Amino acid sequence: MRPDSLSQALDLLRAEARPHELAGMARFGMNVAQPRLGVSVPTLRCLGKQLGRDHALALALWDSGIADAQILASLVAEPARFTAREMDHWAQTMQSWDTCDQACSNAFAASPLAWRKVAAWATKRDEFVRRAAFALLAALVVHDKAADDAAFIATLPLIEDAATDERNFVKKAVNWALRSIGKRNPALNAEAIACAQRLQTLDSRAARWVAADALRELQSEAVQTRLAARR
Repeated sequence: MRPDSLSQALDLLRAEARPHELAGMARFGMNVAQPRLGVSVPTLRCLGKQLGRDHALALALWDSGIADAQILASLVAEPARFTAREMDHWAQTMQSWDTCDQACSNAFAASPLAWRKVAAWATKRDEFVRRAAFALLAALVVHDKAADDAAFIATLPLIEDAATDERNFVKKAVNWALRSIGKRNPALNAEAIACAQRLQTLDSRAARWVAADALRELQSEAVQTRLAARR
């Protein structure tokens, strides 16, 4: 990273600030108590392409604590260069669901450490660390084309354990991961439906919500028709 790279990147971000959008972001559950400029995601993606991959810059952007800069960090990071400590640091300093999800999808999912972090973070008590486990799992469904069914089936016990977590940002990520797994192929659809049916039997309002929402989609005609075409 050039000595002036961070300041230049932050200047680019500030030039795209939309403070009038912050109230709307708050309504969608984004943490606007965290420093935030209101830059749109499409603009952040354009800035990421403009800046190019620069892992040192990504680490510095993340540590600025500005939500927009953290999303930009996920777009300029070099996934293969992440260390376990760096990934843990990002997860432990997440303050909003959008920065969490963008980091998982844009950066962590392409890291060789991704699967290890799903397992490690899924049992943590910190809300956004735990969310990161399941947001990352959902991202792996899309991005890891080489993963076999067994890798995803092995995560279902993690989903079952975390489904009883009443915290909104956790249970929604657990649900997201379960639905994503169930839409990957017919075999995983059957496994995810069976997992959801087990969740229905638990004495947990959160688990029953995860189950009902997942079953509604996974058993839908649209999903079943699409999966049938793959048989």
